[in-house]
Amino acid sequence: MALQRVFRAAADGKHRGNKVCTKSNTGTVSRRLLMAAAVLFCACGSGSPLHAQSGPFAGMAGRWSGSGTVTLDDGSTERIRCRATYEIAGPQMNLTLTCASEAYKFNLDGRVVAEAGGAIAGTWSESSRNVSGNLQGHGGNGNFRVVASGAGFNANISLSTRGNRQSIVMKADNTFRGASIALSR
Repeated sequence: MALQRVFRAAADGKHRGNKVCTKSNTGTVSRRLLMAAAVLFCACGSGSPLHAQSGPFAGMAGRWSGSGTVTLDDGSTERIRCRATYEIAGPQMNLTLTCASEAYKFNLDGRVVAEAGGAIAGTWSESSRNVSGNLQGHGGNGNFRVVASGAGFNANISLSTRGNRQSIVMKADNTFRGASIALSR
């Protein structure tokens, strides 16, 4: 409400210290009008839950945890526990996925941007093995299919989010054959 009064006062040229609008102070009124509009825009955009939940990554923001299995090159599987964090800023997402078992651990960080037509592009890195690469794929509305590629590594990743539940399936072509993970928040 206070921002609306500032905006209206600036638009009318009646903000404290303003004189009646004349040709000599039209620039001052215009600057104040622009400043009031900028303050109103920032206040509405930065604090609005609707704004934070719009876009292709809506509903994913926050911390998730759960479990799953990892399949190694010899065909053996191990149970893993996982934590994921998603930071969303409109069409951009930063993600961290850490999974571990008694004998296996991976730390995946990624930065992706949603582009026109549902395309997803970005970069990833896995710190425990010191590998990194690119992400390319498509998705929206909580469902994404991407390919993570790097030096000596390719993996298909499917991610599906429904409310407070999320599933991640990875299939790779190296010593890490894949993972199936169920998360919730």
